[in-house]
Amino acid sequence: MNKFLIVGFFMVTFSSMALADAASVASGLSKAIPNITKESISKTPIKGLYQVNVGAQIVYASEDGRYLIQGQMVDLVNRQNMTEKALKLARLEVLAKVDEKTMIIYPATDEKHVVTIFSDIDCGYCRKMHAQISDYTKAGMTVRYLFYPRSGPNTESYFKAVSVWCAKDRNKALTDAKLHDKVVNKTCENPVDDHMRLAQRFGVTGTPAIIADDGTMVPGFMPAKELIKHLNW
Repeated sequence: MNKFLIVGFFMVTFSSMALADAASVASGLSKAIPNITKESISKTPIKGLYQVNVGAQIVYASEDGRYLIQGQMVDLVNRQNMTEKALKLARLEVLAKVDEKTMIIYPATDEKHVVTIFSDIDCGYCRKMHAQISDYTKAGMTVRYLFYPRSGPNTESYFKAVSVWCAKDRNKALTDAKLHDKVVNKTCENPVDDHMRLAQRFGVTGTPAIIADDGTMVPGFMPAKELIKHLNW
């Protein structure tokens, strides 16, 4: 048999086996994780252990889908956090599907980085960060805000977010709300619920939660000078 045909045969066979393995993992996990697909599953360097992308979260599963493991996988030889590497890619893939028209954006003077921030109007550190918004934009960071009222839906913070979104000038309304406690009550079609669901997919537990343009999540407030150093590192 021609050697190229032999190589091709084994490549196709290996690919088919990988798909079959992913499908069996997906089948085993389907009861616990609805709508899971084989495209969300990939092999890891550990035999019999598979990586499972659940939204912007990473878990691991046995090949029969019976056992699920949550935690960090670290390559001690290369000193690399494999889970964090996968999480960065997962976050970027999810964010790429979010329309910028559903965000409130403060453009950089000379854009070097884009950061996406889950923010709560009533969060003290979110207000502190926004009070310095010009420091971030002057340092070359475009800031894209997503709403995450931590108090939950149909609360005061939630309605403030809706009102800001429904304002004629959203950027000004957000500044007025965060820095001056000035909110004009309004209602309209808005993305607040979508933002909140997205925050849950990302595993956000506090605000501000900064997603860097390499997919890294930076929890909590970070001054512009420190953040730009982190982004340039």
